Amino acid sequence: MRWDVLGYGLVSVDELLYVAHYPPPNTKAQVLRRERQGGGLTGTALVAAARVGARCAFAGVLGDDDLSQHAIRELEREGVDCSLLIRRADARPCHSTIVVDQSTGSRNIFFTRDGVMARPVAEITPELVARCRVLFVDSLDLDAALQGALVADALGVPVVADLDFVKYTAADALLSHVSHLILPEDFALRLTGAGTAPEAVAALARTTRPCTTVTAGERGAWYAVAGGPVQHQPAFAVPTVDTTGCGDVFHGAYAACVARGLTVPESIRFASAAAAIKAMYPGGRAGIPDRAAVERFLAARAT
Repeated sequence: MRWDVLGYGLVSVDELLYVAHYPPPNTKAQVLRRERQGGGLTGTALVAAARVGARCAFAGVLGDDDLSQHAIRELEREGVDCSLLIRRADARPCHSTIVVDQSTGSRNIFFTRDGVMARPVAEITPELVARCRVLFVDSLDLDAALQGALVADALGVPVVADLDFVKYTAADALLSHVSHLILPEDFALRLTGAGTAPEAVAALARTTRPCTTVTAGERGAWYAVAGGPVQHQPAFAVPTVDTTGCGDVFHGAYAACVARGLTVPESIRFASAAAAIKAMYPGGRAGIPDRAAVERFLAARAT
């Protein structure tokens, strides 16, 4: 095994605009600060996993344009191996403009996926997946996510997934082959028809799945271990500056914990702490903590 966490999903370049309050329609708002950071579900998850000590690799598709070069530099700067990257002349990362309301820390995301490409299904092979401890997939291309999940399941490699889709013909197959399913509350409720996050976890949990989790922001996360009773991990109360990337950080930190062999409750608690710390800083990646910072944070709240 060469990597702890391998992912091939969405990477983005985020242009962050900070305003005092998000404006209503047909009004103006002064931009207080602007900055550029890397982003994307898989991109940020891999950076989060790398910062807490996991050996990570990105195996997606990017081009030779300025945005692609920026995305690659940001990943490599964080220690994410990009040697498996597939280059296509017309490929691009997702490009997002994120407006952050500084009064609440909430954000609105405007994005384009022009030129965004997924790793071809034919390139998701047993030889690739067998080289990692954990495979990370997202919703960029659900057929690619399914192929990875099928290969990983056959090899006994855990799969951590960050999914959000409306219609997908192979949805049942994909969900059944994801061993660590972590869904945002709104999607989980739509998917199951449940009225609450705990009910959604109960509906999705399987005895064959090590972990089923539904995250609900400041209300914490509900999860079930191998189809057992639904448990609750409260969110850690912190002064929120920017929630951009918190879900991605949760996923990445959790994947790193799975690679380390931690239990599900330990992994959920660690991931919750990492996401809380990130929320205290602007941008999707700048505030991602390292392992020592998360452990200090948890130790301070255990006393």
